[in-house]
Amino acid sequence: MHRVKSLPDYLLERYKRWKTHEFPSNRDLFRKLAIEGQNPQAMVIACCDSRVAVGPVFGQQVGELFVHRNIANLVPPYAPDGHHQATAAAVEFAVRFLKVRHIIVKGHSQCGGVRGCLQMCAGEAAELDQIDSFVGRWLDILRPGVARIADISDAAHRQTALEKEGILISLENLMSYPFVAEAVDAGQLTLHGLWTDLAEMDLETFDGEVRHFVRG
Repeated sequence: MHRVKSLPDYLLERYKRWKTHEFPSNRDLFRKLAIEGQNPQAMVIACCDSRVAVGPVFGQQVGELFVHRNIANLVPPYAPDGHHQATAAAVEFAVRFLKVRHIIVKGHSQCGGVRGCLQMCAGEAAELDQIDSFVGRWLDILRPGVARIADISDAAHRQTALEKEGILISLENLMSYPFVAEAVDAGQLTLHGLWTDLAEMDLETFDGEVRHFVRG
């Protein structure tokens, strides 16, 4: 553990400013959450991309959203194999224990994970095809979407299309979890797909009735 260092100075300084100037006005909220626990109404599955804003765009306070982030905001299919399954564990905790009412899969433009999947499937990213590539094996979840957008020739449009296909694949995979399907069928849980443009912060939602994304 001797290689673990203290926080970088710039982060420590930002924390001190936050604790001094912002925390006091929210002290009661933090104490309430610490004593009573969390009771979020929604879970958001988002990309770990540092450019992706989750809380600010929904105007939420601390304790209102249960957020899970991973590469390309993907949900793997149900596979109770006894191995470490971080995303599956987060979904299970949100549905079974927190009893969230909504799960939102939130994708975004210019997603590096999606671009990596496109490159891997085109044979342009040999390192991702290696069996020991954690990123590559994770992006295998997205491979079915590549076939769905194969007829799109324009690179930018293909990227956007696969970003949206990734959201749909994740929504489909969510329904493979028995406890998710049971909660949805009972009217206790709804699933939602969102795609955002990073530059303009426009929001598109997946409309299950017409089966395409519409501007929010």
